[in-house]
Amino acid sequence: MQGKVVLPVVMLSLVGVLASAFFLVREHTRTYRLVLASGGSTGEYYAFSQAFAEVVARNHPTIAIEVLETDGSLQNMDLLKANAAQLALVQSDTPVQPPVRAVALLFPEMFHLLARTDADIDGVADLRGKRVALMPKGSGSYALFWPLAQHYGLGADTMTVLPMAPNQAHAALARGEVDALFRVITLGNPAVGELLQTGTIRLIPIDQAEALQLSLPYLEAQVIPKGAYNGGRPVPTADLPVVAVNALLVTHEGLPPKVVNALTQTLHQNRNELVALYPRAAMIRLDTSGDLGLPLHPGAEAFYTQGEPEFLVEYAEPIGLLLSVGVLGMSSLWQLRSWLLGKQKNRADTYNLEILALIDAIDKVQSLEELEALRETLFDILKRVVIDLDIDRITSESFESFTFPWEIANSTIRHQEMVLRSNAGGGADQRR
Repeated sequence: MQGKVVLPVVMLSLVGVLASAFFLVREHTRTYRLVLASGGSTGEYYAFSQAFAEVVARNHPTIAIEVLETDGSLQNMDLLKANAAQLALVQSDTPVQPPVRAVALLFPEMFHLLARTDADIDGVADLRGKRVALMPKGSGSYALFWPLAQHYGLGADTMTVLPMAPNQAHAALARGEVDALFRVITLGNPAVGELLQTGTIRLIPIDQAEALQLSLPYLEAQVIPKGAYNGGRPVPTADLPVVAVNALLVTHEGLPPKVVNALTQTLHQNRNELVALYPRAAMIRLDTSGDLGLPLHPGAEAFYTQGEPEFLVEYAEPIGLLLSVGVLGMSSLWQLRSWLLGKQKNRADTYNLEILALIDAIDKVQSLEELEALRETLFDILKRVVIDLDIDRITSESFESFTFPWEIANSTIRHQEMVLRSNAGGGADQRR
């Protein structure tokens, strides 16, 4: 009889091991097709994403990245949450969704407030009564403008705000259809540079960084250096104080660690290739010492620690195969044991259900006689359980789990008895 039971278990284990080996080999050679949620096609996120996808494909042929044009950080977070994208670029102020994990801190994104020279705007507070072009709703720039404006005493009723696509916003400012444009973007953006070369548009300082951090702690003080957008006729004409947030590369927590490790490796070891395609990648800061606002993905963490976790990532497949063999063998034995103990467990569950039904009945009794009958039932259940334990119809573990609800039922009876006796005594006092 024992041989008849063990043989199917052994065969099942062998089939499981072979199936596991097949899937592990397929996993090792599969191509991962990922969607990277970036931003608008004229923005820095999109340009960086295109360069990153090309460098990844060049160095890791089993990883293919499709760059998705989006409205910005908020939409990117929603796409990650729904797993419609597996990677995304977001600003560090973006509310974090539960399945999102950090891969890398990239580069600072400066607050750019551009105004026409004839608009009489020297600071953020001067936007009162003006026409201001913003990036589309749902973008990080749009979301960041409002707390900034609020700090300077501005609201939607104090100015005319016009959300629009980046290229439309730039054209509107150039034509004088708006007085100012606000955009959070990487330093040196070509489209911003073109506007500043006209001579009719200038950058406006955004100071009070320390005060802004009181309500917006994710901001950091930055400077747009003199001549950043033109060295011949310096634009700006002097170092310009601004504030900034950080751009982050984030991923869905379900992406395999070895894939995320390869992506993190690309940012570090193939940085020169990135810079050749996207010069502003030179500002990438591969530093996780600061607060990223969300936990690192295990694959990225393995790269940064450069220790034992990296070994585990590198040899994940053979280790996984060995673990699978062990797990399948243990699982088969466990299933056999579970089958043998099934009847014992079912019987113990029946007793627990009886106890729960008894507790419901105790709460509804109206007399001490009914309560005494339930007490006798409770102790009868205990007697049957002890007998079943003695003849191995239930396990000692099941008996231990039974004692807890039994004690609750017994305590409930004592409490109900006190209540009924108290009510009976109160009634007698009223009759006297």
